[in-house]
Amino acid sequence: MAAVRSIYSKAGLFSGKGRVGVVQDVLKPLFGSSRPMATEAAFNHVRIIPAEPPAPVPFAIRKAPTVLATLHEFPSMEPARFEQFPSTFLHAPLRRDILHKAIVYEGDAHRWGRAKVKTRGDVHGSSRKIRPQKGTGKARLGDKKSPMLRGGGVAHGPHPRDFSSDLPRKIYDLAWRTALSYRYRRGELFVVGNELEIGLPDAGLAAAIFKVHDWGHDASRSLLITAELRPNMEDAMKVLGAEGRVLTADQVDVKDLLETGRVIIEREALAWFEQEHGIDAA
Repeated sequence: MAAVRSIYSKAGLFSGKGRVGVVQDVLKPLFGSSRPMATEAAFNHVRIIPAEPPAPVPFAIRKAPTVLATLHEFPSMEPARFEQFPSTFLHAPLRRDILHKAIVYEGDAHRWGRAKVKTRGDVHGSSRKIRPQKGTGKARLGDKKSPMLRGGGVAHGPHPRDFSSDLPRKIYDLAWRTALSYRYRRGELFVVGNELEIGLPDAGLAAAIFKVHDWGHDASRSLLITAELRPNMEDAMKVLGAEGRVLTADQVDVKDLLETGRVIIEREALAWFEQEHGIDAA
């Protein structure tokens, strides 16, 4: 009994400050559990199921990483602000094979098969047989439109044909993103936040702008891409054809993005490219 009293005193039960949970934990080895046997058995068979971790987000629906592009103010080319673009659009890996396929595809589409000669059916004249079939000792001969005679038709000559080839849309869009990414990584893609336009169609003014920024022929020309027609700049560049070119966004091909020293493009034109040839394009 003294031992039990000492235990109660240690637990603080006689002082009125004891905690029931502490007393039960202390007395449990001496007197056993205070729960009924059925309750104890049920408690021992309870399974605690851990919470399932959240399902991982598939990579396909994650937000693509972005890269920063500096937006400049034309014609001073002062940096104005940064803008984010998907890395799949401006930081795609270099694929020379894809670029080659796209350039061949564009070349085939621009090739005109208009060469045409007249066959014997196209030559104007009589279809009367020139000499008898037999009895003259000469070769057989038909009318004067025969390819064997001077002024007759041409046998197996060229005729109009279609040289265009096929290329999957996704491959062609990848070539666009690859070309723009190649220019971006080399620091040869300049994005302009305003319009690539000058106040007057003055070739001297355009030449001065090109000379200040080193965009001219001495530095491998330049390609200016606009979202809409810029008549003053286009008229000025017609005189300065050796310094560079001005094209609207819908006139540009993959080859155009690669054949000049640098690309100066309006923000709206780049957004149009992203919509037409981005990874989410139809």
